[in-house]
Formats: sequence, C-alpha cells, structure tokens
Amino acid sequence: CKLSNARAKTKTCPKDQVWETLGWRMLYLFLFLSFLIRFAGMGNLLKVLTREIENYPHFFLDFENAQPTDCERDVWNQVNAVLQDSESILSGLQAYKGAGQEIREAIQNPNDMILQERAWNSVCPLVIRLKKLYGFSLRLERALQSLLESLTCPPYTPTQHLEKEQALAKQFAEILHFTLRFDELKMRIPAIQNDFSYYRRTISRNRINNMNLDIEREVNNEMANRMSLFYAEATPMLKTLSTATTNFVTENKTLPLENTTDVLSTMASVCKVMLETPDYTCRFNSEDTLLFCMRVMVGVIILYDHVHPNGAFNKSSKIDMKGCIKVLKEQPADNVEGLLNALKFTTKHLHDESTPKNIRSMLQ
Repeated sequence: CKLSNARAKTKTCPKDQVWETLGWRMLYLFLFLSFLIRFAGMGNLLKVLTREIENYPHFFLDFENAQPTDCERDVWNQVNAVLQDSESILSGLQAYKGAGQEIREAIQNPNDMILQERAWNSVCPLVIRLKKLYGFSLRLERALQSLLESLTCPPYTPTQHLEKEQALAKQFAEILHFTLRFDELKMRIPAIQNDFSYYRRTISRNRINNMNLDIEREVNNEMANRMSLFYAEATPMLKTLSTATTNFVTENKTLPLENTTDVLSTMASVCKVMLETPDYTCRFNSEDTLLFCMRVMVGVIILYDHVHPNGAFNKSSKIDMKGCIKVLKEQPADNVEGLLNALKFTTKHLHDESTPKNIRSMLQ
C-alpha cells in the first residue's frame, strides 16, 4: 500500500506543478497587459506589444497649458520674446498685396518718369516690410538653437527632456507651427519675388547712373543678396530651420547627431500617438489644438528628413511614417491637404530608392 501511495504521489505532483506554473504565468501576463492598457491606452496596445517602447514614446504633451518651470524660465523668456511677434509677422505677410500693377505700367512705359517714380515709391515700402520678415527669420533661427541646446543636453534623453520640459517643447512646437503657416502663405504670394526682383534691377540701374538712393541705407547690397536667397526658396522658413539645426549639430561636435534627430523623431511619435488616442485628444480644449498637433507632427518630420543623413522615409528611420500618414488621412481632407502636400513637395528623401514603395504610394 505504501508503495502504491508513493507511486500515486509521483504521478500527480508534476501535474500540480504544471498547473501552478501556468497559473503564475497567466497572472504575470494579466498584470503586464493591465500595465500596458493603463499607460499606452487600448488603441495603442497592439503597437506597444509589437514595437520597442523607447522608439515610440507615448505621453501627453500639453500644448495648451504647459507653463515654464524655474529651470526652463530663462530660455523660455528668450524664445517667448520672439514668438510673441509671430502673429503680427503672419498678419503682415497675409496682407501683402504687392506692386504688380505699378511695376507693369513702369516696364511698359520706360520713358514715363511719373510711372517710374510711382512704381519705385510703391516698391520701397514693400522692400522694408520684406526686410522685417527676413529679420524675423534670423531671430527665429537663434530661438530654435537655444531650444535645441536645452532639449538635447545630457544626461536626459530626448523623451525625458520633452516630458519634463513641456513649456520648451511647446515653444519648439509653436516655431514649427509658425514655419508651416508662413511658408504656406509665402507660396501663395508670387508678388514677393516679382517686387524684390524689380527693386534689385532698379537699384542696379540707378547705381550705374551714379544715383544715390536713401533706401540703400535700409537695404544695402549685402542685405539685398541675403534677402534674395531667402525669398528664392519655396519654403524659406523651413530652410531657415533646417539650416539652423544643421549648424547646431556642426557647431556642437561633442554632441552626437542622434541627440538632435531623436528630439525630432520623439516629437513626431508623441504627436502621432496623441492624435490617434481618443483618451488624449479628448483632453484638448479646442479643435485648433488638433490641427496644431498635426502641423507640428508634419513639421518635425520635414525637419528630420532634411537634417538626418538617411531622411525620415528610410526603413531605419525612427519615425513611423506609415502611421503618421495614416493618422493624417483619417482627418477631414480640408484640414490635411496642405500638410500631405508639404510631405510630398518639401521633404528631401521621399523619392530616394531606399523609400519603401508603400510609403510613396500613400502620398501619391
């Protein structure tokens, strides 16, 4: 009897152990899934299970209410002094009418000095206004570099910086938002380049005739050359930001390139997750914040594509381009047509051979 009892025990013990082990594993799995659901949200559960969390960060970036901490205050004040003029800059650009009629009449009647003077008097105030817009781009460049310096410095990772320093992250987003709005407006105003070309031709002609013009004290030849290069760009503000970011990387040789590009990819990922997660979008107080978030996501993608050697569309990119495009296409067409066009026409690497065909087809 003792022997049979012993045998019975040896047969049942392994089964008990299997069920006990399975029970613990199920408990661990339940706790793990609960953790993911709590912190990633139901809509992102599959994404978090199939991707590395650190490559696709997800936290709520408060674009509406973020306030600077004591540590952020100095840089925030510097950048805020620039950003507070951004709306007036956009209003001035939007109100730009140009001197097309006056210029055409002057060109058609080269011997009519009254028409020549009228065209010149119409163009000069516009050139002063264009100088102001160009000057703002230089201020914006310095502001961006100050933010990059704060958001990339050790020992924190880009994700930690953006999460801890949300007021600076918000300012970075506001710069990108302004940039896209400025460039959209500029593309619709061909009069800018026409006016400035007429100004430069007239200046050169008068210089040949040894005529001194008061406006050259405001816009000398060197300034005119720099302004000409700026306005010749299809997207001049974006070019300013990409140059500023590249210069920042070049000037800070001890700082790895990834510290800078990871700030951009992290911002893109955070915006994408916020847009596709109802638990986050319901926290926006205004519908404008939704469009703001989309613009910022597109802005950092374009900037990343210009700054990173391999661009944003490469398979090695830390930006989920398929997911970002999908999020945009789920929005009303009127809200995203300009943003999709920006990805098509202002990025650098979209048509590279390394860009997956399915990404290219999504933007066709």
